[in-house]
Amino acid sequence: MSSPNFHVAIVGAGLGGLAAAIGIAQAGHKVTILEQAPALGEIGAGIQIPPNSSRILKRWDILDRIEFVSVRPSDFILRSYRDGLVLSKQNMVPYADERYGVPYLHIHRADYHKILVGEAERLGVSMQLGSTVTRIDFEKPSLHLKDKPEFHADIILGADGLKSVCREALLGHPDPPHLTGDLAYRIIVKAEDMKKHPDLVDLVEKPAINYWMGPDGHAVCYLLKGGGLYNIVLICPDNLPELVNTAKADVQEMRDFFEKWDPKLKTLLGLVQETSKWRLQNSEEMESWSHPSGKFALLGDACHATLPYLAQGAAQAVEDGAVLGALFTKITHKSQLSDLLLIYESLRKPRTTRVVKGSTALRDIFHMHDGARQRERDRQLTQQEPFDGFPNRWADPVFQKWLFGYDAYKEVDAAWDTYQRGTFPGTSGQFRANL
Repeated sequence: MSSPNFHVAIVGAGLGGLAAAIGIAQAGHKVTILEQAPALGEIGAGIQIPPNSSRILKRWDILDRIEFVSVRPSDFILRSYRDGLVLSKQNMVPYADERYGVPYLHIHRADYHKILVGEAERLGVSMQLGSTVTRIDFEKPSLHLKDKPEFHADIILGADGLKSVCREALLGHPDPPHLTGDLAYRIIVKAEDMKKHPDLVDLVEKPAINYWMGPDGHAVCYLLKGGGLYNIVLICPDNLPELVNTAKADVQEMRDFFEKWDPKLKTLLGLVQETSKWRLQNSEEMESWSHPSGKFALLGDACHATLPYLAQGAAQAVEDGAVLGALFTKITHKSQLSDLLLIYESLRKPRTTRVVKGSTALRDIFHMHDGARQRERDRQLTQQEPFDGFPNRWADPVFQKWLFGYDAYKEVDAAWDTYQRGTFPGTSGQFRANL
């Protein structure tokens, strides 16, 4: 008996949309991505690929291509803002490979995006650029596009990011991104310039993820592009004017915020010639990601945008795509499509909610003011063996295993077995369906 073939339309060609396209195309289905931009590309700087993502990329047989343009950080290092004192360290090389079978990587976002685009195209995914969604018919289902014919598919997936038209269509009302009170300076400096300063040489010669934690802010720094570029993200309180989400930044204003921080960090910031600041926004948790018709669902930042503090935003979108792809390998009849989307949301929503809340909670750990709570945090980091709830979340033995050990395909195997036994809650009983 041959497996059915469905046509899946994905709105948005970001990392999440591409991941879903790859997963579903590998399952043998027709996929069309509709992207409003006139050309494919990705802005931004560094992005982290943790083991829960690397595992998926390895299964898709593209991890080698990813790693070719990536850097493997040796350790997570949490430092005091005052003097750079190391408070906690979690090894990643060789630990990630030994414990989880795959590496932890840093990559430039544009390189990551380019490789995913190439793989999607190799699998036959169609890309329709310049396609702006104006309305969604959830029952047909179809997409109404600006100055283009109505587009029909068996399933529509909304992967159009934080400012999602698809999310607002599903909710039936405007739902702009929510302010978090933080902003980020995103900076790249050349490693060769850092080597001219003796106190910065160690940051270049031994790749690591360095965090400086201080009152109301933190800094995250790591190598990119085979060690040739150094990625810097500085988090501060949001002082952008209302309705302005990105702006050229005053370099001196940036340096003034970190004036009383570690001299090494100040030397690094002295190399910055220009920068911009980006308002950090997220979305409120939705009651449901899918439409009652059973023909539409959201994924990625369109439904679970998060603060970047756990470095899991893109990873969770890739997990969404992998779960969808794995489910599309299981389906045997069109009547199961609505159950497929229900199982997808049931598997993904609790996990992404925990990641979003965990990222917000990490801000409170990183940004503690001087005083008793900060001193106790630092005592735990320096004197206690990691425990459940440890302030270094990547060293927390319980949380780390839950975060990095996730296997999307095993999760789907278990869920589909439950479904076929007729014991998956909320489904419509189509597990008995066949061609």
